[in-house]
Amino acid sequence: MGKNILFITGSLNQASQMHQIASLLPEYDCWFSQIFTDSKFINFLIKYTPLANGTALAGQFRKNTENYLKSHNLQMDYKAQKNNYDLVVFCSDMIVPARLRNNKTLWVQEGMIDKATLMTRIVKTLSLPIALTGNTSLNGSTNICDIYCAASTGYKDFFTKNGTDSNRIIVTGIPNYDNLERFTDNNFPYRDYVMVATTDMRETFRHENRPEFIKEAVKIADGRRLLFKLHPNENFERAEREIRRYAPLGTLLYHTGNTNEMIANCSELITQYSTVVYTGIALGKKVYSWFDGEQLKALMPIQNQGTSAQNIAGICRDYMEFNGNRKLFLKRYKYQAAAEVYKHEEELVFQA
Repeated sequence: MGKNILFITGSLNQASQMHQIASLLPEYDCWFSQIFTDSKFINFLIKYTPLANGTALAGQFRKNTENYLKSHNLQMDYKAQKNNYDLVVFCSDMIVPARLRNNKTLWVQEGMIDKATLMTRIVKTLSLPIALTGNTSLNGSTNICDIYCAASTGYKDFFTKNGTDSNRIIVTGIPNYDNLERFTDNNFPYRDYVMVATTDMRETFRHENRPEFIKEAVKIADGRRLLFKLHPNENFERAEREIRRYAPLGTLLYHTGNTNEMIANCSELITQYSTVVYTGIALGKKVYSWFDGEQLKALMPIQNQGTSAQNIAGICRDYMEFNGNRKLFLKRYKYQAAAEVYKHEEELVFQA
């Protein structure tokens, strides 16, 4: 019988990355499920209340991701009810159902990790459920999964400091942010504007003063044309109403479209908490962010000419076929620095 892999998805970006990895593993039966929990209490909230609709467990997140999976004719097994799995590939280790913890597991970084907050420190100090942080500040830091695939050596250090065993972390790059130079060749019709990439903070129950943010963007633009690209999970009607009120006439506004191409054509980029800030940095744009600029440069995903999905698929394949436990696998599985491409990349080498 063939072997099965389950890919856990959350956002559209995570679904796209998992899709790319799975496409490089044609010899296995690959299935997909939106992130889920076995908690009876949380499942009650999902089923009977709207309280989880601002999370990846339900609402627009699940709807958008499952529409993506269906549009690409990918096999779906929500809550892993159809098959037994030889490997589970997670996009988040903040919620890992107990019944999947006996499987071989691998975690793939999606993008930027949220800033730590007071709640983050409380959760860590009291060893509370990670999801209570209300953000992704501890994603990748639970040490639950067997193997962790990180975007850069900076992020490897970050996850190690937050509690994940460094021996479990392999720097592979991440599929959607490992070849950002390619977006400079595009047909987007506008250029030389100040671009604003918004977030879904309010939709995920975090505070944001959007009018003040828009006013600050107008101040930075200083008379230059503005372009707003809304986060796909935002309340578009509300966001557009606010932008039309506080931004000048002639401001461009997009709900959809290739964000990276828009960044490639801008003169400056204004962000809040968004992974697309790395696109701006990679393409040499002046960037404004709620994160420290030097920290962002240190965490910048490696640019390896689009080979991250291949790196991760290779690890999946080797771990699937390895007859032994995680500790023995990691003891034998080594990686070493290779020649620089843009910043650097890692060469993965399996030692039998």
